Amino acid sequence: MTTLPALAVLFDMDGTLVDSTAVVEHVWGRFADRHSVDAAALLATSHGRTASETVTRWAPEGTDVAAEVAALNDVELGLVEGIVEIPGARDFALAVPRWGLVTSAPRDLAEARLAAIGLPSPEALVSADDVTAGKPDPEPYRRGAEALGVAPADAVVFEDADAGIRSALAAGMRVVVVGTLVSPATAGLPRILDFRSASIRTGGPAGFEIDLV
Repeated sequence: MTTLPALAVLFDMDGTLVDSTAVVEHVWGRFADRHSVDAAALLATSHGRTASETVTRWAPEGTDVAAEVAALNDVELGLVEGIVEIPGARDFALAVPRWGLVTSAPRDLAEARLAAIGLPSPEALVSADDVTAGKPDPEPYRRGAEALGVAPADAVVFEDADAGIRSALAAGMRVVVVGTLVSPATAGLPRILDFRSASIRTGGPAGFEIDLV
């Protein structure tokens, strides 16, 4: 068992708290078809990054990126039936005394997906709308720690994507990998398959403890 003391937890959303795979593949698959690009290659590079970054990289030159992103977001907002929680995620998040969300999704989509799995909007929610540089830049997670009023070293991050892991590490945070991702950034980091392997212990003199099994 690994035990991590913490004052706060910051979660990524898609792939960490929420399994949105079916929706993401559907929406971006349609985008790839419209623009005659390789859907598999697009999906391999988009996880953990903002829609704006993905559209800029993959859409033809001259595409109105803002309009394309807005259209994609509208479609995703209407597709909540395919959204399910990563096993144990809801109960674990609700047990954390102080938590926030740091996501590459826009705020309205993040709130809709949290609601779909029965989670309220957290004390701190840093979305694509709130940063000038997305993951893997450290800005998103630094802003998350600031919003919760804790030092980066006192926060534990749960992430499933390489870009997010690198963002959190660069911000000076400890990271728990969720899922099966293996990359240079995950080397030596604690890992859980899902939140059935994590629990919270409270009541200590400062903060709380996260147990990983």
